[in-house]
Amino acid sequence: MFDICELHEPATLEEAKRILGEAPDLKVIAGGTDVLIRMQHGSLQGAGLLSLRSVPGLDEIRLLGDGTISVGAMAPFTRIFQNDLVREQVPILAEAAVSMGGPQVRNMATIGGNICNGAVSADSASTLFALDALLKLETSTDERIIPMGDFYAGPGKVNLRPGELLTAILIPREGYEGMGGHYIKYAMRKAMDIATLGVAAMAKVRENRFADLRIGLGVAAPVPIRCFEAEAFAKGREVTLECIQEIAALAVKPSRARTSWRASKDYREHLIEVLAQRAVAEAVKRGGGCCAD
Repeated sequence: MFDICELHEPATLEEAKRILGEAPDLKVIAGGTDVLIRMQHGSLQGAGLLSLRSVPGLDEIRLLGDGTISVGAMAPFTRIFQNDLVREQVPILAEAAVSMGGPQVRNMATIGGNICNGAVSADSASTLFALDALLKLETSTDERIIPMGDFYAGPGKVNLRPGELLTAILIPREGYEGMGGHYIKYAMRKAMDIATLGVAAMAKVRENRFADLRIGLGVAAPVPIRCFEAEAFAKGREVTLECIQEIAALAVKPSRARTSWRASKDYREHLIEVLAQRAVAEAVKRGGGCCAD
């Protein structure tokens, strides 16, 4: 049984923002795959819910006039994986979407809920970091657009202001155009499982040199992170196996891996280096480059 004190089901975004503005303590429910489990376990006793499932337009995926790809916060992972625009322009996001649980979970879970849950293991997070994605946050009176890196405040915590809703994820043209990408999820078993590590890489190669490189990591620190030192090292360098190995070694530095029941600290750091090397090499290949010996 769910201990729910009230349930709001607004029919428009404006109504949703008004209700949340008047009662900012309401728990926003998107697909419900996380919130309902927490309620079942008793961690949200007596919660009031604001469901976004009846709000039209929040699940749309579209190309804006400036080349930005807008992914509605209520877009379920199945729709993201199957969407032609995503597959053609940002296939790395399709890779991350299809790695999210099983078919039943992907049909219900939304990308906005996955981000707002604040979980470091969120499959979409490291990929969106590598895509330089932005988040559109709205209240009944205001809106702001912030980088992914400014949203995560700590394990399970995000920087949502009172009355604020995540309405869209924005992927600028510069985040994907002319780039190859690859996402790798490592889990302790092949069946549905939470990631032990997630690595996403986006690479732009010109004359077989790194023109740009972005690496996002999940479950490598208390929050998803970017590997800025490794990215800066790569810029302008020739794409060689040795260079990619050095990049992968630098990718370990910003991590704050810890020992848990899933893996030891040393094993996680080993995974970061190995999977970063594989992800960057494949991103280079998909971006039209090749790894010189």
